[in-house]
Amino acid sequence: MLQNRNRINAGNGATSICDVVRDRLRRSMSIICACAMMGLAAVGQGQRPAVPPSTSSTAPPDLNSNSQPALLAQDPSGQDDQGAFVFKKQVQEIILHATVLDEQRRLVPGLDKSAFSVFQNGVPQTITSFRREDVPVAMGIVVDNSGSMRDKRDKVNQAVMSLIRASNPQDEIFVVNFSEKYYLDQDFTSNVDLLQASLHQLSTKGATALYDAIVASALHLKNNRHLDKRVLLVITDGRDNMSQETLQEAARRLQQIDGPTLYAIALTGAGLGQGRDALQDLADRTGGVAYFPDSLDQVTSIASEIAHDVRSQYVVAYKPKDQSGRPSYQSIRVEAQAKGSGHLTVRTRSGYTPGEK
Repeated sequence: MLQNRNRINAGNGATSICDVVRDRLRRSMSIICACAMMGLAAVGQGQRPAVPPSTSSTAPPDLNSNSQPALLAQDPSGQDDQGAFVFKKQVQEIILHATVLDEQRRLVPGLDKSAFSVFQNGVPQTITSFRREDVPVAMGIVVDNSGSMRDKRDKVNQAVMSLIRASNPQDEIFVVNFSEKYYLDQDFTSNVDLLQASLHQLSTKGATALYDAIVASALHLKNNRHLDKRVLLVITDGRDNMSQETLQEAARRLQQIDGPTLYAIALTGAGLGQGRDALQDLADRTGGVAYFPDSLDQVTSIASEIAHDVRSQYVVAYKPKDQSGRPSYQSIRVEAQAKGSGHLTVRTRSGYTPGEK
């Protein structure tokens, strides 16, 4: 049985990001100095120096974004009409994972790129890439381990294992058990036996720090850099009554550009209360689904439905047309139309916060 119970520490993630920022700043200063020396040498020889990237204090580089460093424009010579080199910043590509449903709420497969339309803040966007194949997923499974779950964990664990076995064999999954604290009982793995063992790290006592577990798990998903598709499954029977993080912070973390799609299974219980609305809101924002089964007997079929949903999504990407003067939040709407399919509903994230990576 797996014994390691490493606490996920959001602070560790913040420290590593700071290290990256400092490293990038040092590299940027080295490049600027090199460009300056080359420019002086060129002037001394009567040549026009290359134009370096802007270092204006009013427009610092966004080191937290997905944007790539400034690149020479392919003119194809890389020069403007006066012979100076031109630097351009690559535009952030937004990647969406979309589920399409028909009027009977059934999944709609087989659509092509032409069936989709994307709007950001109501403005039509050009789709730059499109895929419809099953791709591996980085998934976090976050399970309530509080006292009220004592009699429910056996069936919950069976349901989670059903989801794992129905998932893509190349998925990389971690397991967090939480009550008033949250523990990483299995880091990213595709090993079914290790995942099953981690689900039996039970204490079933204490309060419910749901938002803390969600925020820390979403941050931990960022550690898996080679899988772009990210999913968070949360299973609980009660509302949050212990977290230091708020519902607003959980929503903000989930709605970052690389945030996960959240699926929630909220088990019936007197303690759920307003927690039902909170889980519904978080799922809707990310393009996921919140389920509220009437009994534990439904949980296994729900877990299998989630696995099927994840494996049936379309990948739609676009580069926003307007990259200047953007507000802090960007709304997204995706539509799909197909001849003979009637009205189609597209479920994907409702928006994102730019500049956060």
